[in-house]
Amino acid sequence: MTTVLPAAPLVFPAGFRWGAATAAYQIEGAVAVGGRAPSIWDTFSHTPGKVHAGDSGDVATDHYHRYREDVALMSELGLQAYRFSLSWPRIQPTGRGPALEAGLDFYRRLVDELLTAGIEPVATLYHWDLPQELEDLGGWPARETAERFGAYAQLAADALGDRVKLWTTLNEPWCSAFLGYGSGVHAPGRTDPAGALRAAHHLNLAHGRAVSALRAALPADARISVTLNLHQVRARSTDPADLDAARRIDAVGNRVFTGPLLGGGYPEDLRADTAHLVDWQALVRPGDEAAIAAPIDLLGINYYTPTLVSAPPEGAHHSPRDAARDDAHGASDHSPWPGSEHVLFHRPPGEVTAMNWAIDPSGLYDLITEVARANPGLPLMITENGAAFEDTLTPDGEVLDPERIAYLHAHLTAVHRAIAEGADVRGYFLWSLLDNFEWSYGYAKRFGAVYVDYPTQRRIPKASAHWYATAARSNAIPPAHQPG
Repeated sequence: MTTVLPAAPLVFPAGFRWGAATAAYQIEGAVAVGGRAPSIWDTFSHTPGKVHAGDSGDVATDHYHRYREDVALMSELGLQAYRFSLSWPRIQPTGRGPALEAGLDFYRRLVDELLTAGIEPVATLYHWDLPQELEDLGGWPARETAERFGAYAQLAADALGDRVKLWTTLNEPWCSAFLGYGSGVHAPGRTDPAGALRAAHHLNLAHGRAVSALRAALPADARISVTLNLHQVRARSTDPADLDAARRIDAVGNRVFTGPLLGGGYPEDLRADTAHLVDWQALVRPGDEAAIAAPIDLLGINYYTPTLVSAPPEGAHHSPRDAARDDAHGASDHSPWPGSEHVLFHRPPGEVTAMNWAIDPSGLYDLITEVARANPGLPLMITENGAAFEDTLTPDGEVLDPERIAYLHAHLTAVHRAIAEGADVRGYFLWSLLDNFEWSYGYAKRFGAVYVDYPTQRRIPKASAHWYATAARSNAIPPAHQPG
């Protein structure tokens, strides 16, 4: 009789960081405490019809008041690092002038609590909560916003740089630019494709200004990164028209950021595709691309699902609605892809999450290997990966989420495979620590490892949280199905 031995666990390299991520507006609440002023998400969420069920981040998961409880949860789950964002309007309410000490003090207390618990703080300067006053002055399509961001970065670094050693300038600037100013499904809700492209450039420039400010203010051992939600773009066929559709989406979904941020400048095909919308020569001033290309120490990658595209059938009627219907961030009558109006998006085959996003860990493997191959010597970090499912409490007060465990197992296996083949991936941050305000979906979608009962704010770790804790403590991937 042959004995079948269990497969050896997939162990990660020594020093691999296991963490979880959140964003300020999604969890903090306390929107009028300590002098905090409205952000574009406060305004957007209080505009009728913009967010599911009229939800807002006014209270969210009340992390502002419950951060000690949440850090204790992180410690119980064996997390080694916590990626959080600073609220710009909590620190600098109008986006100009001196910092509010009350706002900085909240983050000082949070960082001190993390360090006491042995958890590395990873601070993101911008996760979409632009001060409303700066939006009123033009927002990200206005160049001045980039300059303001550099000053804000210095305020944050001066206050926290002695304790925070890993900084991220921007989270997913694609969403800020193209969902906020293109399709309008995110704050501030504008639908201006030319403005979206200007916003993309000024977000890039803001990153460059922030890197310079951080380098000047931080100790020499601090590290600086940026986080991109790079699209793993696939053509539906090898037809030249479909391949060109994929090229267009790669240009406006990826290379509009990776080109200038990593030293290659704005791609010529992107400029050509969008020349009818913006005058690139006037938009990109002398010195801009050099400022944007300020060296970074690490690149963050957020991944949820691949992007499958094709050209429309010859002679077929095509509207902007078609381009956004299956976009992973919500439907709109306006496309978030300027210059790619004649591209069709398709849902990849296979199972989907509660967001209707295809579950495809091969996309994460492909993305990591492509980025690593194109940028040798640049360390990578998976800064967001996770899934929403229909989580419910059992009569015993538990949340059993085997679908999320299977999702995490498959995607961590993809990360491990990429590392085994030479990719320099330094860590993995689960999205998200807590169920929270999921932007235009309100509280209808739950991404957390920890279930939040919103009426009582009770935190209940899901089965996936305990599974992930085992992974973090062992630095290895546990079986997806625990013996029962």
